Amino acid sequence: MVKRLLSCSTSDIEKMSGAELKQSILASEGRIICTETVVMAAPVANDITNAEVARAYGADLILLNGFDCLNPMVMGLPGMTTFEEIIKVMESGAPGNPIAELKRLVGKPIGANLEPVDMDAQMAEDLLVISEGRMCSEKTLKACEELGLDFICLTGNPGTGVTNKEIAKAIVLAKKHFSGLIIAGKMHGAGVAEPVASLEAVKEFVAAGADVILFPAVGTVPGFTDSELIEAVKFAKSQGALTMSAIGTSQESADQETVKQIALRNKICGVDIQHIGDAGYGGMAPAENIYAMSLAIRGMRHTLNRVSRSINR
Repeated sequence: MVKRLLSCSTSDIEKMSGAELKQSILASEGRIICTETVVMAAPVANDITNAEVARAYGADLILLNGFDCLNPMVMGLPGMTTFEEIIKVMESGAPGNPIAELKRLVGKPIGANLEPVDMDAQMAEDLLVISEGRMCSEKTLKACEELGLDFICLTGNPGTGVTNKEIAKAIVLAKKHFSGLIIAGKMHGAGVAEPVASLEAVKEFVAAGADVILFPAVGTVPGFTDSELIEAVKFAKSQGALTMSAIGTSQESADQETVKQIALRNKICGVDIQHIGDAGYGGMAPAENIYAMSLAIRGMRHTLNRVSRSINR
């Protein structure tokens, strides 16, 4: 058995396989926070990464958004602290492995979004075309494995044309080429005219082999109710999958009381992980909102432990 992630030091995390990370999250009983950060935004704290800030305010998992795994770069890392330096790295064609350096600095599991784009999707808005390195494919999955990512999230950014049908296909592909934790689901419509979350989609994701089923947090997507989330969470857990609620509708930049209410409401519904999105200034949620979520779902004692524990332990 493994130690619960809520109590883990960096040295514990470094030894974990994908399956062990899943069990560690489960053992934490709904008190895990996943913070999403935009890798190519100018960091909120200038010359350090947003991941470092998120970790300092209570994040347990770091999810990189806009990460091109074929041209991997993260603003704020040494040698990538300005756009001029980024341009030099791009021109050199040799970015190296920023994930290894980010892990060294943050000491937490690091993951990235991969987007299963459906080119035939019935769109509700204009399609936003993204780079090949952000799309889910055999090539990008193998790249994520080589980079050493601890988890991937098969989901869609606004307007990218990601559908639940393609997410289900991507899970099957990911199981073949990626050994880390696989999170799958939609935080919002991703520009597509289909239900964001449904029990039918959950069943498909579980059957395909997803480790964690992602849902929009209750209170973020119109019409997605507590009862729907509770039903879906109970089904996913009965099949051995974990669950994650996501604030992906810019409400991560609302006032702290709103974030606390969303956090408590979704904890009552039974999710294992609570995600907070990246729509604050500088490509991450306001740091105080990450801290507020931590206080709401696990109290001061565990919050102090998380924000104070040295990455050298």
